[in-house]
Amino acid sequence: MSAPFEERSGVVPCGTPWGRWYQTLEEVFIEVRVPPGTRAKDVRCSLGSRDIALAVGGQEGKLFDSTVTDEGTWTLEDRQLIRIVLMKTNRDAGNCWTSLLENEYAADPWVQDQMQRKLTLERFQREARFDFSGAEISGNYSKGGPDFSSLEK
Repeated sequence: MSAPFEERSGVVPCGTPWGRWYQTLEEVFIEVRVPPGTRAKDVRCSLGSRDIALAVGGQEGKLFDSTVTDEGTWTLEDRQLIRIVLMKTNRDAGNCWTSLLENEYAADPWVQDQMQRKLTLERFQREARFDFSGAEISGNYSKGGPDFSSLEK
């Protein structure tokens, strides 16, 4: 289990007109395609605990949920792709973001369901210390699945 869960199990992306976003238990990843001819000095990004602003696409808005401001990062790769990584404040499986921004870039119901399944499997893997990256889940997985923490070991 040396590679991160999402690298072994894949990601469930939510496509947008400008790129895509996806999430794990701890992080939200945003990938923005840069228009051809954009100069690196024209790209500016500002990350706050609940706000994000990206100058290249003129995008800004209030994030779906709070993030840890000091742990957010962004990079520009080959003048073609901006990668933004946000650290969630609430890192439990029940905190599956339904959209990137409040009222914008929402995952459709099928994608949202798949995201919740991934977060639930990731939670199970952490609790059981067993590799669930290739597993399928059905039944009660919404809001992070059942809580087994009170069961005797």
